[in-house]
Amino acid sequence: MTAALANTTVQPKQLSQAGLKAVFAILDKWGASAEQIQRVLQISRPAYYKYRKDPAVASLSQDQLERISYLLNIHASLRLLFDNPANQYGFMTLPNQHPFFNGSTPLAVISTGQFAALYDTFRHIDALRGGLW
Repeated sequence: MTAALANTTVQPKQLSQAGLKAVFAILDKWGASAEQIQRVLQISRPAYYKYRKDPAVASLSQDQLERISYLLNIHASLRLLFDNPANQYGFMTLPNQHPFFNGSTPLAVISTGQFAALYDTFRHIDALRGGLW
């Protein structure tokens, strides 16, 4: 590996910091409560408040980084699906009659904290925009 390429490698700490900043902003716009965010990201209450204050101190597990990735992908799919910011951010709080959501909001589904719920929510939203699932 060349020295130039080695210097462009993103470290997990940098991913944690950037990912948390972005995901906190997105979840806030989705109207998620502190408790919902803690469950979705699988972080403790003290860690949540610590990371909100200073994302640079975060040390996230691979599971938590993957959760952030799915949240960013859900957000990206919603931005591709809707032109209107009200729909982009409001979709997650609207009851959904799709059999997977069974009348619940997508935010409520991912707030169970189950990784599979996050993954399946992304799959269903991505499919709405013509994703290849």
